[in-house]
Amino acid sequence: MSYNVECWMWPAVALAVVMTLLSGCARVGFESPPTACPPVVEYGRTEQARVAEEVAALPEGAVIVSWLTDYAVLRDQARACRSTLANH
Repeated sequence: MSYNVECWMWPAVALAVVMTLLSGCARVGFESPPTACPPVVEYGRTEQARVAEEVAALPEGAVIVSWLTDYAVLRDQARACRSTLANH
């Protein structure tokens, strides 16, 4: 039986290229932080007072009020996330 090295060369090269590309992708995940917290925009007292007035002027049962409540929860969670990362 004759052994032909060239027959095995291309699959080996292709495998090496694929493994190199895959290891490059895997490395990116390890370089980035495991968790990232979204930024929390800080609003001044004047803006907060204006928003409170605008919300108070909304009609009873306005959907935007429940959306703003959800937004407040997300802001609290983002602050907690940043606080947790700062303490580690």
